[in-house]
Amino acid sequence: MYRARFEYDDADPPGYRGGQVPIGRMAGGEELTVKLFEIPPGEQLCPYHYEYVEEWLVVLDGTPTLRTPSGEEQLQSGDVVRFPSGPDGAHKLSNPTQAKAIILMFSSAQEPAVAVYPDSDKIGVWTPGDQDNVMLKRADGNADYYDGET
Repeated sequence: MYRARFEYDDADPPGYRGGQVPIGRMAGGEELTVKLFEIPPGEQLCPYHYEYVEEWLVVLDGTPTLRTPSGEEQLQSGDVVRFPSGPDGAHKLSNPTQAKAIILMFSSAQEPAVAVYPDSDKIGVWTPGDQDNVMLKRADGNADYYDGET
């Protein structure tokens, strides 16, 4: 599986161009999402975010920089990091070095899934089959539970 080719999404903007291999799905996994990521020099994996499930990170190669609520630190090959659910687990990986970084991420495969992006005040919701996926600005999407119901 490690020799699988990284897939890049042409829709990713500059600064967020990372490759991935969905190795968990390729191995028939159903309850865990396991992905292998390649972060080229100068790129980032995804925006700063947290989810409502625990996530894990293993650095296989390179020295990516990890941002958490505690600040930034440079990781090394072999480092293992657990991100708790909720705001305390917020994280972002970047690669300011001249060499690619390879990481392995583990998370829940349960859907719907929710991610919060504190820097841009967004909330993303991913649903089975992607039919009802949505990304909302919290300031625009805030509504009372019974809004429009009575």
